[in-house]
Amino acid sequence: MAEVKDIVQNKPVEKIYSTLNLGPTHPATHGIFQNILKMDGEIVMDAESTVGYIHRAFEKIAEHRPYNQITPLTDRLNYCSSPINNLGWHMTVEKLIKAEIPKRVQYLRIIIMELSRIADHLVCNSVIGVDTGAMTGFLYVFQYREKIYEIFEEICGARLTTNIGRIGGFERNWSPTVWKKLDEVLEVLPKGLREFENLLTRNRIFIDRVSGCGPISAEKALSYSFTGPNLRAAGVDYDVRVANPYSSYEEFDFKIPVGTTGDTYDRFMVREQEMWESISIIRQAIEKVKKEPADIFHGKVPEFYLPDKEDVYNKMEALIYHFKIVMGEMDVPVGEVYHAVEGGNGELGFYLVSDGGRNPYRLHFRRPCFIYYQAYPEMIKGGMLSDAILTMSSMNVIAGELDA
Repeated sequence: MAEVKDIVQNKPVEKIYSTLNLGPTHPATHGIFQNILKMDGEIVMDAESTVGYIHRAFEKIAEHRPYNQITPLTDRLNYCSSPINNLGWHMTVEKLIKAEIPKRVQYLRIIIMELSRIADHLVCNSVIGVDTGAMTGFLYVFQYREKIYEIFEEICGARLTTNIGRIGGFERNWSPTVWKKLDEVLEVLPKGLREFENLLTRNRIFIDRVSGCGPISAEKALSYSFTGPNLRAAGVDYDVRVANPYSSYEEFDFKIPVGTTGDTYDRFMVREQEMWESISIIRQAIEKVKKEPADIFHGKVPEFYLPDKEDVYNKMEALIYHFKIVMGEMDVPVGEVYHAVEGGNGELGFYLVSDGGRNPYRLHFRRPCFIYYQAYPEMIKGGMLSDAILTMSSMNVIAGELDA
């Protein structure tokens, strides 16, 4: 930057910067974040991020809850795709107790997780459009998110914070309405997605606005432990579904979209392509489900799966067992496990330590948002203030997952 001089005495003048609080409650941040920016006019010279505004001590709460009561806590991490959090936790406990999960249950889980990924990416990419001044796409694609939520509602009764499924499978079999609504989504979503892409992907104004905005190199992204779309946008094809398959993902055929520069446009395009891959995975899963027995919706995990209601009402043993499960009085093996799933924002991991009691001895959530948000100050330095907002949106920083 050129040296500033006093025009009268021709002497260097000390540069004066301003301090700007971006957040914690700013509508453009889409969450409770605070960034203290050192500004030279509209240019961000330095930044300091503050986390913890909605810290809820989930890990400590979980250590005082039975295993089946921890699922609702995971809803509140990335609440844009909470079923992935739910099912990731269930798989972690199943790994600890060495439960065998039927193939049909695994395929049903994949359908839910990929629907969740689509819903998550729809929100993120449409918000990128909003922050560049394009509100139309945001309003338009939300109808497809609502159709996905209707499927969740039919399965478990909830839409946003779902508490979907149970350790070992699902609490009930899927109704014909679920399959009907799923067919409707697969019929209308591709058309809507193409229309959304026609609005933005080759729009010269949009491209000029997001190209080169908030870039990060592959080396930097790896050094910060990036995962998910933000890492793949930088050119690294790491995906938990492929690197460490779970729920029979190894049986599915899909591509891992990658970018080159790691800027906002690459992050947008990676998520856009991932939605198409998710649609393909869902269709494959439906075909696989058709080949499995239609009455199977949970594995043999009597320590966690409630007896039939009819038995509970008429048999003392079933009533006692029902009470013990609900109250979390079923012991689990001593052990230490780590299980990760590919969440909407990257590798969502659960590190679980059991001492054999009714509660986890230690539980840690690996939240991808918390990890890659550490790079945010570096990514926005030297850029415009408006680019800082856009970069945050394209990283898809979710406050609930950041703070936990």
